[in-house]
Amino acid sequence: MALAQLEEGLKKLGLGADDRVLPLLSRYIKEIELFNPAYGLVKVKDRGELIVKHIFDSLAPVSLIRRLLSEKSSSERPWQIADVGSGAGLPGIPLAICIRDAEFTLIERTGRRAGFLRDAVAVLELTNIRVEEAEMETVARLGERHFDVAVTRAFKSLDDALTGKLFALLKQGGVIAAYKGRRQVIEEEMNRLLEFAGKASGEILWECIPVAVPFLDEERHLVLLRYL
Repeated sequence: MALAQLEEGLKKLGLGADDRVLPLLSRYIKEIELFNPAYGLVKVKDRGELIVKHIFDSLAPVSLIRRLLSEKSSSERPWQIADVGSGAGLPGIPLAICIRDAEFTLIERTGRRAGFLRDAVAVLELTNIRVEEAEMETVARLGERHFDVAVTRAFKSLDDALTGKLFALLKQGGVIAAYKGRRQVIEEEMNRLLEFAGKASGEILWECIPVAVPFLDEERHLVLLRYL
């Protein structure tokens, strides 16, 4: 039943035409299930919940992220995307499976989870992913990579400290793409953030876009932030 649900959900997301996506996601799900008891990667009761609340949720805004990348000059390809606080590789690994013309860096500070990410990337033979076992501040200080997009999911509130660290990872004109839930909570976060930015003589433009997660009856949004 879970495999049929995965296949149907991918069709709903417009991802069913690529015959490489389904087997790769199926293998990735098995890797999570194999290591989850020891590593505590995700909290789920069964495979169906894993597929809906984590795989589909990660992929729900894939068309929006592709749109962001299309705004960049083609001369800048391959596009660089950072998955900050990647954990089990969510959303970075599902996105990398579906967006082959971008390079992903999974930033994870915890050694065991970073080890899982390296193993999963090797098993799936995903050549457009690298794993960075470090704090995001360390990655920003190294200055080796400046990203077009920084994605975060199931992470902290978007306060001034976190947002500043995320912007430090980005190229000029780069975008933060934060996976979020209810609109009311998002607006409260943004009001606090914009108040601080105003005092600091900065200007942050933000956009809150609803996304539909197949088989999930919960409010979900992608919040896009740009710093001017």
